[in-house]
Amino acid sequence: MEERIIKTEYAETMQRSFIDYAMSVIIARALPDVRDGLKPVQRRTLYDMHELGIRYDRPYRKSARIVGDTMGKYHPHGDSSIYDALVVLTQDFKKGIPLIDGHGNFGNIEGDGAAAMRYTEARLQKITQDAILSDLDKDVVDFVPNFDETEKEPSVLPCRFPNLLVNGSEGIAVGMVTSIPPHNLGEIIDATKAYMLNENITTRELMKYVKGPDFPTGGIVCNKDDLLSIYETGVGKIKLRGKVDVEKTRGGKLNLVITEIPYTMIGANIGKFLQDVAALYEQKKAPEIVDISNQSSKEGIRIVIELKKDTDVENFKNLLYKKTRLEDTFGVNMIAIAGGRPETLGLKSIIAQNVAFQYEIATRKYTTLLNKELEKREIQEGLIRACNIIDLIIEILRGSKDRNMVKNCLTGGVTDGIRFRSKESALMAQQLNFTERQANAILDMRLYKLIGLEIEALMAENKETNANIYKYEDILDRRDSMAQVIIQELDALKKEYAHRRKTRIENAEEAVYEEKKPEEMDIMFLMDRFGYCKTIDMATYERNKEAAHTEFRYNVKCRNTGRICLFTNTGQLHTIKVADIPFGRFRDKGQPVDNISNYSSSTEQIVNIASQSELNLYRLLFVTRQGMCKIVSGGEFDVTKRTVAATKLGEDDELLDIEVVTEHQHMILQSKNGYFLRFDTDEISELKKTAVGVRGMRLGADDFIEKVYYCQPDSDGTILYKDKNVPINKLKVNKRDTKGTKIRV
Repeated sequence: MEERIIKTEYAETMQRSFIDYAMSVIIARALPDVRDGLKPVQRRTLYDMHELGIRYDRPYRKSARIVGDTMGKYHPHGDSSIYDALVVLTQDFKKGIPLIDGHGNFGNIEGDGAAAMRYTEARLQKITQDAILSDLDKDVVDFVPNFDETEKEPSVLPCRFPNLLVNGSEGIAVGMVTSIPPHNLGEIIDATKAYMLNENITTRELMKYVKGPDFPTGGIVCNKDDLLSIYETGVGKIKLRGKVDVEKTRGGKLNLVITEIPYTMIGANIGKFLQDVAALYEQKKAPEIVDISNQSSKEGIRIVIELKKDTDVENFKNLLYKKTRLEDTFGVNMIAIAGGRPETLGLKSIIAQNVAFQYEIATRKYTTLLNKELEKREIQEGLIRACNIIDLIIEILRGSKDRNMVKNCLTGGVTDGIRFRSKESALMAQQLNFTERQANAILDMRLYKLIGLEIEALMAENKETNANIYKYEDILDRRDSMAQVIIQELDALKKEYAHRRKTRIENAEEAVYEEKKPEEMDIMFLMDRFGYCKTIDMATYERNKEAAHTEFRYNVKCRNTGRICLFTNTGQLHTIKVADIPFGRFRDKGQPVDNISNYSSSTEQIVNIASQSELNLYRLLFVTRQGMCKIVSGGEFDVTKRTVAATKLGEDDELLDIEVVTEHQHMILQSKNGYFLRFDTDEISELKKTAVGVRGMRLGADDFIEKVYYCQPDSDGTILYKDKNVPINKLKVNKRDTKGTKIRV
């Protein structure tokens, strides 16, 4: 048994297996072929529909039938991947030229998914039948065995135009991703013709024909000058904007109408855009908004934003560009399978590869057609010659015993066993030298073919065949002739299927939004024990002052242009722009502080809340559970970051208390074991926020600081300890860093 075990390195096996898996995903799943612009699942779906006869001029067939047949014959990777591919090929808002004609609910631009495959129907588009699947019977591409070698499938489809550019492609493989934008069919065909006429043409010259991407959603490409670099390298970023029109209403209000959106916004991002616009209004960054509505339909996108009178429209548009996905970037990474391996291709190289493929298709097509015409001519010449000596042939037929005897006579002049009426006939028969194919045709010929008109038709057909042979030989012998044929086919495609460009290409200026500074004023920040916070004006606060201090845990005066500082037990400082906090009425619920800051109520607790502007005027005294103390200047917490470290904590330590130091006072530290230490705050050093601090009280092994009290030097108040009042004046003033006094109650 041990002799049969093959020992190998685990790392080597994993590496080899992963490389095999990665290449399988890259080549056979995720990336398109540069020749037909299709991924394997798309290619197999289209070919299966072709095999099932679901043509553009025939009735629709159930999508479930197509998916099932494709999965059973060619693509055994699950029905969802096949149906998803079929759905995408029907969607005119994703593809420049949809390749499948869908009937039923195949989703919409707003992200609603397609109905189940049992409810939808599909058939091929006319362009798919004419320009992608035609001539498969003429040996134009190689056929390979399917997964179980029971069927044959094409390794690539004979696509007559650069579909990779026209429809684009998106896919994620192992270690690489492809993202190719769609283009205008007419422009791509013009560029292809230009390359065929001059193979030394540059990318810059090609861009005289290909202005840039042409997204089915329209929109505006804003960085025209960057396109040359993108098309040369195959990598870059395209900046997209939606198209915005301004409409005036009767009341003088303005309607901002979005009729075209960036390609990257399709799907759920349309709803996200509406939410973002609503959030701008709620955050008081866009108070000009009166209403927003999505009036989109099958006719197209129409999102209406109603604005107040005298709104600076240009500034508001720039706000949308800056704060929402109305301006977005499309990352270009033109990776495709070329020569059996993934390559990053530029515009010229994609067109060059497709043109080379067109020449290959044409060569194989016209070679097949030429061979068929040569066979046809051979038979036609044999039949014409047979008609001229029809009496001899009839004599051979009548004098022969079987078909083979006749055939041998016609091909080799063998007359043994054949009865002739005369020696002259026998001598003439011995001179016959028909080919085997001609002999079979003569034997299969029907008598009506001897009618005079039929013979004339045969002569005319032979003349036509000779013309076709001359034509095909000319195409195969002269590259110029083949190029002319390909160009004619491209012109026919352009004439029938090309459409006007939808996306505008320009160099737009950077969107600059000038935020209107609000009038500075004092407001009150309120937060209850559940973490819901809000701000109210000072007049409202004064009217509800008593209720505010009863119902809310924190009442902090601040400026509407300032920041609120949240100190937590983990030593973190979270800042919140006051402008981001909901402003409203006293009885409004507010918003959880977790939602508008980096603070997480599940992992940390608030120790103190203060206004950043107030902190700048004072100093803060920090106390930790392990008795470490320090004073920090409030100016150190004047930060713009949402989260910074407010202090440095020792291991297993946490922040217990923060007090604003405004005057000379005493502090009292109470430990869990009942020790009290009273000392002057002047003994605590002023340090940086990054320092740990100095020890305030010596603690036992299992002891920690439980509470912190502050008092005036001459205070005669009391401290509540274990339900007993302890007079402050009984606690002697000691030095910092001592054990303190144990109180017995």
